[in-house]
Amino acid sequence: MSALLVAGMTSDAGKSVLVTGLCRAFARRGVPVAPFKAQNMSNNSMVVPLGPAADSGYGEIGRAQWVQAVAAGVTPEVAMNPVLLKPGSDRRSHVIRMGLPDGEVSASDFATGRRRLADAAFAAYDDLAERFDLVLAEGAGSPAEINLRASDYVNMGLAQHGRIPTVVVGDIDRGGWFASAFGTVMLLDETDRALVRGFVVNKFRGDVSLLRPGLTDLQARTGLPTFGVLPWHPDLWLDSEDALDLAGRRSSAATRKVAVVRLPRISNFTDLDALGLEPDLDVTFVSDPARLADADLIVLPGTRATLADLAWLRRRGLDGAIRRHASAGRPVLGICGGCQMLGRRIEDPDGVEGAPAGADGLGLLDLDTRFSAEKRLTLQEPAGYEIHHGRINGETRAGGVVGTMVHGSLEDDGVRDRFLRETLGLGSRASFPAARQRRIDLLGDLVETHLDLDQLLEVAGG
Repeated sequence: MSALLVAGMTSDAGKSVLVTGLCRAFARRGVPVAPFKAQNMSNNSMVVPLGPAADSGYGEIGRAQWVQAVAAGVTPEVAMNPVLLKPGSDRRSHVIRMGLPDGEVSASDFATGRRRLADAAFAAYDDLAERFDLVLAEGAGSPAEINLRASDYVNMGLAQHGRIPTVVVGDIDRGGWFASAFGTVMLLDETDRALVRGFVVNKFRGDVSLLRPGLTDLQARTGLPTFGVLPWHPDLWLDSEDALDLAGRRSSAATRKVAVVRLPRISNFTDLDALGLEPDLDVTFVSDPARLADADLIVLPGTRATLADLAWLRRRGLDGAIRRHASAGRPVLGICGGCQMLGRRIEDPDGVEGAPAGADGLGLLDLDTRFSAEKRLTLQEPAGYEIHHGRINGETRAGGVVGTMVHGSLEDDGVRDRFLRETLGLGSRASFPAARQRRIDLLGDLVETHLDLDQLLEVAGG
């Protein structure tokens, strides 16, 4: 068994991108490789089979690990992301353990409540390590978060468990890369530092020769090499893991404006990636009702806190703007939680999302929603998946107002083409599955061109 942990100097340093590229590059070499992330914190998830040990059924994992499995050419499964924390508020997250709901964890009990999660994560890693020749593990945040080290099982805690060689990646486009690289390693204790094998530079623009003196100096100070410099590239965005980047998918040639309501607990907003690929659509995320006025299509996306986000929407005056848009005969699309908001009434009598509560919806669809403790997890054909506690009863279409409980259906080119023709009078001019594969192949190409893969494979123990 071989393994490599990709840790980051910061959040959003390029860990997911690097692991995805390495999965594709090593898979091209015929290496049976599996991605792994012990713990994700994200409201963007994907429904996958529970795994080879289960006879049937589905669970959910972080979207990034699903994409990495696609890059590796293997079937995504829950062991690739055994712990998924889905933030329900600023201080409390819903726990998904081995694909299924498993209570909550709060900020106050975060350290003590992680033991059972660590056990699940380590067991999942051990399982993958037995079945694959190479496990590419992705860390979370930074391994130098020394206030969390005692309970860490995602970064150096995982590395110690599996004696996993570790590579640290940083985004040089932000500035301060050398200080971050040196500081990350120096903050680790000697036992953890002994597992670090070197660095990777991410998002570099310019002449690499200008970097080399610094990289040589860094190696002299730390004893650690840099395995390569990945260039900045405009076409590298992948299915997003979290809400750090909600700037939208802008198109200078667009003839239609799509306004996505940026809910506080927005989830599975990768549903909109396929619309963002269309050259005729300018997709923006908005929270100001004035920015809905000139929209051709309004989208209410999924949310991890439907009632709370519905109340926020009303406080902002967005409910009136959406109603005015619909009354003018312009289309509205609601996905999952957004679909529920468009209905008449939402009831959560058992407090699945928080305290027991209920509220009137926007009244644009003739349907009601009632939350159930049992989560529905299933894959749909030809594309998409369901992942929700809310059960709807009623009609999901009224004129130009459309609701669906299926995430990801717009990724199917045929479904998206029909939807755009019916709502905006224009057809699709893109293929999303082909675009995803092109991005993954591009990542594999960049990794093969700019990183020393032979040395990384040797470091991993292969």
